[in-house]
Amino acid sequence: MAKICEICGKKPVAGRTIERRGLAKKKGGVGKKVTGISKRRFLPNLQRIKIILNGANKKAKVCSSCIRSGKIQKA
Repeated sequence: MAKICEICGKKPVAGRTIERRGLAKKKGGVGKKVTGISKRRFLPNLQRIKIILNGANKKAKVCSSCIRSGKIQKA
């Protein structure tokens, strides 16, 4: 299971990027127009570190928010 945090289960989330052109109305233009929408993925910030899990040392992919919050104990 790639790109998934082994502690909290955080995984990639789908999203979109929106391309716009033109000058905004409040800046004196006729408004912004959408010229394209493309899909993208927001990936979790995973780090491969050694952790202590059930009394044994193990290498695991853990997101940085779990490391910072102290949900894991480093080996």
